Amino acid sequence: MSEKENFFNLDAMEQGISRQLAEGMTTRVFPGDDAMISIVRIDANQSGKPHSHPQEQWGLCVRGSGVRFQAGEEFKVSEGDFWRTPGNVEHTFTAGSDGAVIFDVFAPPREEYTRAGEGFS
Repeated sequence: MSEKENFFNLDAMEQGISRQLAEGMTTRVFPGDDAMISIVRIDANQSGKPHSHPQEQWGLCVRGSGVRFQAGEEFKVSEGDFWRTPGNVEHTFTAGSDGAVIFDVFAPPREEYTRAGEGFS
């Protein structure tokens, strides 16, 4: 494998594994050996469904804003805010009026995200 195959760009939509998570919510996934990155794009005022998974997840709001729902609480987030979601904690996100781009890291990688598809699982 050429080292070039290990370099990516946030806006290069042809890179990564594509998944449609929900209406108005897509991601491109980049699996590694011990962790996985997911670049989630959420249209204005769109939401994902509440869900949980055993993997730890970190999120960073790269662009836009929204509300992170986690463990029954609501947290307003904007560009530069980041958060940790322990495994098996229910969560979701609703984008603000300007939409949002979220940079997620999962450890260990989520098996269901290693292939193109739809949904959160």
